[in-house]
Amino acid sequence: MSRKHRPETDIVHLGRRPQDQGGAVNPPVYHASTILFPTLDALEAAQKPSADPHRVTYGRRGTPTSFVLSDAIAALEGAAGCVLTPSGLSAVGVALLGLLSAGDHLLMVDTAYGPTRTICNGILKRLGIETTYYDPLAGAGIAGLIRPNTRVIFLESPGSLTFEVQDVPAIVAAAKAADRGIVTVIDNTWASPHFFKPILLGVDVSVQAATKYIVGHSDALLGTIAANAATFPKVAKAAGDLGIWTGPDDMYLAQRGLRTLAVRLDRHQETGLALARYLQARPEVRRVLHPALPDDPGHALWRRDFTGASGLFGAVLHPVPREKLAAFLDGLEFFGMGWSWGGYESLCVPQHPEGVRTARPWTEEGPLLRFHAGLEAIEDLIADLDAGFARMAAA
Repeated sequence: MSRKHRPETDIVHLGRRPQDQGGAVNPPVYHASTILFPTLDALEAAQKPSADPHRVTYGRRGTPTSFVLSDAIAALEGAAGCVLTPSGLSAVGVALLGLLSAGDHLLMVDTAYGPTRTICNGILKRLGIETTYYDPLAGAGIAGLIRPNTRVIFLESPGSLTFEVQDVPAIVAAAKAADRGIVTVIDNTWASPHFFKPILLGVDVSVQAATKYIVGHSDALLGTIAANAATFPKVAKAAGDLGIWTGPDDMYLAQRGLRTLAVRLDRHQETGLALARYLQARPEVRRVLHPALPDDPGHALWRRDFTGASGLFGAVLHPVPREKLAAFLDGLEFFGMGWSWGGYESLCVPQHPEGVRTARPWTEEGPLLRFHAGLEAIEDLIADLDAGFARMAAA
């Protein structure tokens, strides 16, 4: 697809090749392990390097089902290529294992997704890779944390749970100025490549939990690793060496969800902002954490670098006893309590960043709630929250 098209059009058409499947709009699902070759010459040729990214040689090395999705994600991210993995967490792990070696140093943002910290403090530490957690608001100041053996700087913007916006271009510039081949990696799940394209800002690798907005229906797990030309071979090799692959049915659900990403995100954004403004006006709420709100500390950076906001944000309540918080949450009709987000349904879950943050400690006294704005009518969602606050007051 030509880049002259608007993103909404690209989301619908990228990666699709109806002419290759008898004109069918959607690609077929290939369930494949063994691939047969008609001759010895063909079998031996399949074992040699090839410039053809769509060559089929074995099930986990790529099929027409996977090519549709990986091509589309790579194009949307502005990347040279994309690796598909079974989950967002596996995408983070494969990317880090492909880029780091024993004795290396990793700079990890302190607001990273919790299980990402588990990888750093577990597998990477056992392999002799040291992690330093840094303040998400470090910006250009991150240069002072770079060591001679720093190989990767990992970002997540906005930050998980507390939604701090990072100065991505400043951190990328600091990494390049160090002139040590430092690779920058970002978790781009919150915005998806529809609302944020970090690779176009100089980031080397963009990781997503496609489980969230790409799949969009809470029914499949998938991760993506999109990378520039210099870095893609490293992460692709790591995935191949580890035997990382994704089931074809999950790939199909992801590419099907992708086609409605733009219209869904527009609705998530609209509803999320409406809920955030509603919560700002509630006396029970101390502050709302949403970078698209003009008074949010990260608003200027968000407005500069992003083209939109997703439906995920946070709210800090004034301190209340646990029984009052339970009264609010337990009776909600449309806001479910469950992990993950990005589906069509709204969610509300309490979060506890105070137990893990080190570089930027979380010191708020009141409960932190993470909201995901689904696709329900805003009037019904607000009525649900009104009833919840009434239960809280009566408890």
